[in-house]
Amino acid sequence: MSNAETVYQLFAESAALYPGNDCLVATAMAGRAYYPDGLTFTYSEVRDRAGELAAAYRAAGYGVGHRVALLLENRPEFHLHWLALNELGVSIVPLAPALAPEELTYQLGHADVVLAVIVQERVDELSVIAARCESPFPVINANNLPETMPRPRYLAKTNSPGLETECALLYTSGTTGQPKGCVLNNYYFLNAGRWYLEAGGGMEISPGAERLLSPLPLHHANALAISSMAMLTSGGCMIMVDRFHPTSWWCDVTDTRATIIHYLGIMPPLLLNLAPGPYDRSHCVKFGAGAGIDPEHHIIFEERFGFPLVEGWGMTEVAMPVWASWEPRQINTRAMGRVLSGCEVRVHDEEDTPVLVDTVGELVLRAVGPDRMRGLFSGYLKDPVATDEAWRGGWFHTGDAVRQDAGGVIYFVDRIKNIIRRSGENIAAAEIEAVLQADERVAQAAVIAVADELRQEEVMACIRLAPNVMKGLETARALQDQCLARLAYYKAPAYILFVDRLPTTGTQKIQKTKLFATDIDPRTVPKCYDLVKRKKRPKG
Repeated sequence: MSNAETVYQLFAESAALYPGNDCLVATAMAGRAYYPDGLTFTYSEVRDRAGELAAAYRAAGYGVGHRVALLLENRPEFHLHWLALNELGVSIVPLAPALAPEELTYQLGHADVVLAVIVQERVDELSVIAARCESPFPVINANNLPETMPRPRYLAKTNSPGLETECALLYTSGTTGQPKGCVLNNYYFLNAGRWYLEAGGGMEISPGAERLLSPLPLHHANALAISSMAMLTSGGCMIMVDRFHPTSWWCDVTDTRATIIHYLGIMPPLLLNLAPGPYDRSHCVKFGAGAGIDPEHHIIFEERFGFPLVEGWGMTEVAMPVWASWEPRQINTRAMGRVLSGCEVRVHDEEDTPVLVDTVGELVLRAVGPDRMRGLFSGYLKDPVATDEAWRGGWFHTGDAVRQDAGGVIYFVDRIKNIIRRSGENIAAAEIEAVLQADERVAQAAVIAVADELRQEEVMACIRLAPNVMKGLETARALQDQCLARLAYYKAPAYILFVDRLPTTGTQKIQKTKLFATDIDPRTVPKCYDLVKRKKRPKG
């Protein structure tokens, strides 16, 4: 039984038990500027390197009450700095590499960061942004650290870090224009690791023996709080790739001796599209863990590649308290599993009243016991109104429509909130609408999700243009370019439809449900401009 009260203390316990075990692995990738031949750190090496960093941060005065931004992508340096800072009680603010300057400026300012640790190729860019923030802060190169760390602009608190100390601030899209900062304490992370090990069944973990390969980004809760904590808790190895590469996936899985993989729903169909080869069964994967696989692909994938894909449910605010790890997993359905210990769930109707078994409603949950938020997020930073709204009636409202059967199994139905789920990214429609509405050519804009065979969902904008603005492909491309310039590329509209009017309520709120009939695919509407191919990941 662990006595750890921080992520670092938990890591130190595993390092004492498994000093020679691999802890962090970066896969080899020919032509990549960093670690083209790959890199491996054992637990003892991570402990030593994190210790050196912690000493440098401590000497400069960092401690409880400070936040440090990390833009370190999926590289081992991320964990080294995270563990070092966590030992001192410093919270990290992981930054998404694809964020546009305007988005970075907002998050860095909103989080009140005192320092940013950045990959070498982004230092100049982030230094300019940091200087423009209301409270400027230093930016340092993780590949060439200064001999003396710059001192934070205010003193740390004197108390020692513990379970309730903030560990990370993760930004998640909401239904309002700007992303919300989820305050996550050490107990949240420790509890996330405990839940993963508790799941059992098809997700049984062997202490000191597992090797988890995840292509998911460390600025998301899945890779940071789920994957990382599962391995740090069990003395396992965290294997990192920069992102999902279908053609080299099985080579990476086999070469790194991965026993666990993490997936998003878009991955299985891409892997099934590959020609059969020797890597199909030459791996040593015990199970995959993730969410969102199409039931039509589930059984086909498992039969071809020889291991189960275990579906679960989670979100940044609550980690992953639900797993379908025990048989029957009902892989021909959208079954997400049963809730784990310490958490209780209900399904509520629009009046916040519990519904009958097998009735669709909103999934709500809370921690068992007097502290309903224990093990879950501590609230939205600087937004008590949004926090109270999410916790109305004493239950956290997830925004997901589900049903629950008599045996307690929860089945995903749809999302209630105005969120677009594209390739694992949660995108707030209101954030894109704000950019479009700021353009003088736009009178009104409504952004919605449309189906996408590859990415699960894509972004579509229905726009009423200002008077005397010409409808046409040129205007559509110009408005998309505006979004590409101000937002991460994946948030830009892939489809644009110009309309003469948008349906509204008596209070002039746009009624998105009335934009299209339920049997209509909006992408097929005449004069809907398909701009999907212009949405490209920035090079580098």
